[in-house]
Amino acid sequence: MTPLRVYAIDGIIPVVDPTAYVHPSAVLIGDVIVGPGCYVGPCASLRGDFGRLILERGANLQDTCVMHGFPGTDTVVEEDGHIGHGAVLHGCRIGRNALVGMNAVIMDNAVVGESSIVAASAFVKAGAEIPPRSLAAGMPAKVVRALSDDEIAWKVDGTRTYQDLARRSLATMTECDPLSAVEPGRPRIHMPDVVPLVEMKKR
Repeated sequence: MTPLRVYAIDGIIPVVDPTAYVHPSAVLIGDVIVGPGCYVGPCASLRGDFGRLILERGANLQDTCVMHGFPGTDTVVEEDGHIGHGAVLHGCRIGRNALVGMNAVIMDNAVVGESSIVAASAFVKAGAEIPPRSLAAGMPAKVVRALSDDEIAWKVDGTRTYQDLARRSLATMTECDPLSAVEPGRPRIHMPDVVPLVEMKKR
């Protein structure tokens, strides 16, 4: 397996649970704690060179995400938290089972409540509080409405998919050379139950 890009600073070494998957292109520096069953995607940056960064059990931090915080603070993604591609978390707390959409920015001392969803590209300003089971969107983000049970169930299923991806990656992902041409009968990755929210609402 390709070695991880993990760096100590001031004698503080990142912690990665053996059941978590961290992509080799992700960078972990200093006071970083990655809990059981977590997934950390390609090119994610977890800079624990000021404050502490914590991913609790089953959380995922997808490709090109950034986590950082001021000295003396904890930036936390609670259990089953789900952080979409390219999001930035700075000195904030993401509640249990909450989802932060792609390219969203969550600022210092903000709290995203349990089972809430922050829409893609939203900006959650410093000190803001998003109540549990809410949809927040915009710049700055505002609560749009309460989430339905079906929407929260969709989020739970999506997070389970990333928890499964952590297991699949630990078991089967290997560095390799590309093929020079598409082989006959090329297989697909088969995941028929994983669909975007917009498709789920049509069912």
